[in-house]
Amino acid sequence: MADAPLTGVRVLDFTWAWAGPFCTQTLAHLGADVIRLETTARPACVTRMIPPFADNQPGPNRAGYFNQYNQGKRSILLNLQKPEAVKLAYQLVKHCDVVTDNFAAGVIDKLGFGYDKLREIKPDIIQISMSGYGQYGPFRHYVGYGPPASALSGHFWLTGYPGGEPTEIGISYPDPNAGVMGAHALIAALLHRDLTGEGQYIDQSQWEAVLVHMAEGLLEWDINHREPVRKGNHDYLMAPHETYKAKGDDDKWLSIAVGTEDEWRALCQAIGQPGLAGDPRFTSAELRKKNEAALDAIITAWTRERDKWEAAETLQRAGVAAFPSMSNRDLAEDKHLMERGYLVQLEHPEVGRRIHAGIPWKMSGTPCAVKHAAPLRGTDTDEVFKTLLGFSQQKIDELRQAEIIK
Repeated sequence: MADAPLTGVRVLDFTWAWAGPFCTQTLAHLGADVIRLETTARPACVTRMIPPFADNQPGPNRAGYFNQYNQGKRSILLNLQKPEAVKLAYQLVKHCDVVTDNFAAGVIDKLGFGYDKLREIKPDIIQISMSGYGQYGPFRHYVGYGPPASALSGHFWLTGYPGGEPTEIGISYPDPNAGVMGAHALIAALLHRDLTGEGQYIDQSQWEAVLVHMAEGLLEWDINHREPVRKGNHDYLMAPHETYKAKGDDDKWLSIAVGTEDEWRALCQAIGQPGLAGDPRFTSAELRKKNEAALDAIITAWTRERDKWEAAETLQRAGVAAFPSMSNRDLAEDKHLMERGYLVQLEHPEVGRRIHAGIPWKMSGTPCAVKHAAPLRGTDTDEVFKTLLGFSQQKIDELRQAEIIK
């Protein structure tokens, strides 16, 4: 079997929270050796400290959040409050291709690992700093959490129901989005280095990374000089296009989208009302849009009496785009995701066998696989120092006694 695409690439990972670990998890999934630099002197990654915890028992190795986004990585301990630990980290840089962080602007420089210093150590090093708003500019010192970036990017402005207020989008979408974009930027930098021998520094702004998804709203203002309006689950052109109540409790919903006249006629047949296709209110997409409230009421009367899966399958057989809104449990038990190998069961040394979201792509020439579960904190320290730096066990024990490894 061929190697994964980034086999042989080594990453020294200073990242924390979500955006950074999501970036380096993508690199690990692609075959890179990602070495997380952690410490017990303080919480090096907040996700080790927040729920959900396996079996509701808190602990730095039991956090589902951390264990999901750090699959396939290694973890070492270094107490960077000690100058000797900083020097050891510099030695590790010599053996790495990429250094990553997602601290606030300027923090990585204060720690002694800015790009100018790193390229003194290894001239072709590639570094990415994934701050909230970039390393320069008037917002550079703003706290870079995802929800503020969603607000500043306009996501909240567009999210909500007609006539209502701006609404949060449910998750901190800018974080994983920045992670994916950061991984793409690093791959491009690695290709550039292969061609030229040059390393480079990547200054990524989480805010700017999410703004690229707001093109329609930005163009609406730039071209037409008007603010886009909140439309809930409706579309600007298609109708019906909505999430409809299904039979059961308040969590049972079904999304339906009709984009062509053939699909519209198929939907009318599927819900047992073929005459709707000739109703003067609904004979064109423009008219359906104009009379959308009445159309939604008719469709809801049908979906409300049916199980969400039954209704979805009925419409799908007719050629209409429809799918239930899925809960976390629905996703974790989904047969399609299981069969494709996206959901993986990993054996973790402390929490046992657990289901994880795995790799969302298939590549025939360079297949990828989740290498192992997320690491226990510091579990790879001895191995890394022995294999990369040639340290003896006695030397490592001395570093522990001096709290340089901590």
